[in-house]
Amino acid sequence: MRLFPSWRREPPEVGDHSTDSELVAAVAARSTAALRLLHRRHAPWLRARLTRRCADPDAVDDALQETFLAVWRSAGRFAGGDPAAWLWTIAARRLVSVLRGRGSRWIGGGAEPGEGSPVASAEDVVLLGVEHGDLGEALRRLSPELRAVIQATVLDGLTTREAARLLGIPEGTVKTRAMRARARLREELS
Repeated sequence: MRLFPSWRREPPEVGDHSTDSELVAAVAARSTAALRLLHRRHAPWLRARLTRRCADPDAVDDALQETFLAVWRSAGRFAGGDPAAWLWTIAARRLVSVLRGRGSRWIGGGAEPGEGSPVASAEDVVLLGVEHGDLGEALRRLSPELRAVIQATVLDGLTTREAARLLGIPEGTVKTRAMRARARLREELS
């Protein structure tokens, strides 16, 4: 007797030998073992990179948890490429979301720093300024190609090589687009 409807397939077997792409595919098939393996492989370096961008360990923990929840929900939409770059993109965006959520509560909550709410780090303030300030407007006016490179290299902190893999373009193109984007941003902000 089958416990699941006939349309539902069993997730593939996974183990330490499985590639990251195989693990993502297994997560898409709802394999909790695959998610556990992905977490074991990638959570330590994701935590280290997120910690370099945010001094608040609670925010890093929240972003990391949200990252793997997003992986569970969206693994079926993974379009191929480098799973590690995909995970980093999710983690960096989740961290920004966590910081925005905390920042907006701190700014609009009426509490002053020191009155039960943590003092926002310099990076938190910059991230909020990027979203809501002149820089955010200037970024929105960039072409999608230039904005994607700036987001990957500056906001997400990827190296040129990582950004090239993530965006599917040569490293030289990443460098050229970053140079053009910075020039346009200087024009917009001056």
